[in-house]
Amino acid sequence: MLLLPCLMGSLAAATEGQVQRGKTFVGANCATCHAVGRIGTSPLSEAPAFRDLHTKYPVEDLGEALAEGITTGHPTMPEFQLEPDQITDVLAYLKSLER
Repeated sequence: MLLLPCLMGSLAAATEGQVQRGKTFVGANCATCHAVGRIGTSPLSEAPAFRDLHTKYPVEDLGEALAEGITTGHPTMPEFQLEPDQITDVLAYLKSLER
């Protein structure tokens, strides 16, 4: 898939705007279940904190899943299918949590 190399290149030079847009997206769409910031616990206990995702697998690997639609996760997780710019923004935000 050609999308992944483009996303990986974008992550290396993520802008503050991309990080902020990603933060806004996950805050609006994911924070009901996941801890999306640097601190705090997930409201839904089985939903992993986003700041810990990089310890389980490379965040870049989520790009394809976000493009095709995440259908797994916890039982109540809605299906998401993001546009390329949204994926870049969300991945940039997730990468920023690794620091």
